[in-house]
Amino acid sequence: MNAAELKALQGNVSNDARVLYCLGIRPTANPNSGITQALNYKTLTSLLNSTEQAYTRGRQINRLVLELNNHGLIDFTTVIESEKSFNKQKLLLPLLVLPTDDYASLHQQKQGITDQWQPTQHLYEQIVKLVGMLEKEYYNEEVGEFVAYWLGRPDAQFTQYQWTHKFVLHLRKSRLAAGYKPTTQIGTQIVSKKPEVIADDNTKKLVEKYRGKH
Repeated sequence: MNAAELKALQGNVSNDARVLYCLGIRPTANPNSGITQALNYKTLTSLLNSTEQAYTRGRQINRLVLELNNHGLIDFTTVIESEKSFNKQKLLLPLLVLPTDDYASLHQQKQGITDQWQPTQHLYEQIVKLVGMLEKEYYNEEVGEFVAYWLGRPDAQFTQYQWTHKFVLHLRKSRLAAGYKPTTQIGTQIVSKKPEVIADDNTKKLVEKYRGKH
């Protein structure tokens, strides 16, 4: 268990979710890739019910998995539907394989987003690689849209790792969205022409619009 994992687990995570991560999920992960073996709900249910029969439905395990996902402890290796069972799904443990350099600024300092926010580039590249996103470039408009959305939620406080992770997941979701115009498709992901990263007035106006809602 490394410092990043311990810090995340010491946050607002339920005890059952901690048990699931520490005893049920992490021991099956490849230490180099961070990829787990396929989830086995029967095994996980037995683990969680060691003292009482509190877990009887797969959806209860789903909630714990989603809780770990919300705290940046796990990610999905494929597109999932939250209302369906995650049984037999493989997971990625991003904190397991994340380099520990500059730990304090990436994992300990929670703050709200600002209109000047940008993803940490080396961290962005690492997370993109870990989650298997094929198109790695992004537009300034995409940063602006992400910032504008979270400026409207001033109570949200996350570390720079968590903000960058959320941004990567935002991009991955948009790459898989209906209506996204690709030039090619590889597997389940669609890839567009390499974008030109340029500043524009529309991004600034969008950010200004949401900044006024604080």
